[in-house]
Amino acid sequence: MKDHYINPFDDDKHSFLVLLNTLKQYSLWPQFAPVPAGWLVVFGPHPKTECCEYIEKHWTDIRL
Repeated sequence: MKDHYINPFDDDKHSFLVLLNTLKQYSLWPQFAPVPAGWLVVFGPHPKTECCEYIEKHWTDIRL
């Protein structure tokens, strides 16, 4: 049986962070990965679903 590859950024078994940049844009980020320069952790680590809910609640217009 062939193993299935799961992108670790999409793997719900990991804890995630919510990041915010200077343009007030949010990003869902896995806790195990280094936070990129210019981004600030504003929520987490939490399960992916909780981080997604946080983004939906706080990022009112994703076009910005």
